[in-house]
Amino acid sequence: MRVLVTGGTGFVGGYVIRELLARGHEVRCLVRPGSEGKLADRGRAEIAAGDVLEAAAVAAAVQGCAAVINLVGIIREFPGRGVTFEKVHVQATENLVNAARDAGVKRFLQMSALGARPAPADPYHLTNFRADELVQQSGIPYTIFRPSVIYGPEDQSLNLLARQIKTLRMVPVVGNGLYQMQPVPVTTIATAFALALELPHTENRIYEVGGPEPLTFNEIIDTLAQVLGCKVLKVHVMVWSLRILTGLCGRFPWFPLTTGQIRMLLEGNTCDPKAFYQDFGLEAVAFKEGLAKYLR
Repeated sequence: MRVLVTGGTGFVGGYVIRELLARGHEVRCLVRPGSEGKLADRGRAEIAAGDVLEAAAVAAAVQGCAAVINLVGIIREFPGRGVTFEKVHVQATENLVNAARDAGVKRFLQMSALGARPAPADPYHLTNFRADELVQQSGIPYTIFRPSVIYGPEDQSLNLLARQIKTLRMVPVVGNGLYQMQPVPVTTIATAFALALELPHTENRIYEVGGPEPLTFNEIIDTLAQVLGCKVLKVHVMVWSLRILTGLCGRFPWFPLTTGQIRMLLEGNTCDPKAFYQDFGLEAVAFKEGLAKYLR
């Protein structure tokens, strides 16, 4: 089928596009002018110029498509540039849902986030939850994925830690490092998005997605070091001091953290992914095994 992909220039988007093409789908990507060079397989994927925040551009891009895959999302706001959770998560999804409904789209797949929930919640989680509600209320058969940390060769989180381990032999750790995550390979996520178009029993479902078991942040650092063959020093930073510093500097783009990111990190990010692996017929990949496939 012809599938409209938004967020195709991002980390996960490239893998999803390649998986769709490998399974014989036609792919059209809504891409902001000037960002075409970031698109994976741009020679085989059709490009529709426009922005998800422009309703007219979205409506034009969705014409003739049987499915929509929305991968647009941010983990940090830059209000001075007009980049906010409200716009990127909620407004963009609303534009896509409205255009998809008007065009008679038969399937809508949404990338959400583990921990998405109504208030009280961090704005990141709250806006993802509100976007999910728009998809659920659209009347279009949907599948929503809520993954934990996604990792792979081009990710911007675990690869940063890997570079610190290799070059500095040390990593700063917020607090005691006992908060947990459940990293999942990007290839698992991409395969699931493509399979969802072929599996009717995954319609109108929300799937929490993670690796086979929760890992503390300390364990994640230790596993990265083992795969890299390095020793690493974990430097624990007191939470209260980091909150003060982030409160002062977090509004600046050059500062690596926000107060919201610290809150979400300490909250943890785990789930029971049994239904996901069962319904999609996929094998859970152990974190060390997944890293070893690409990290040296």
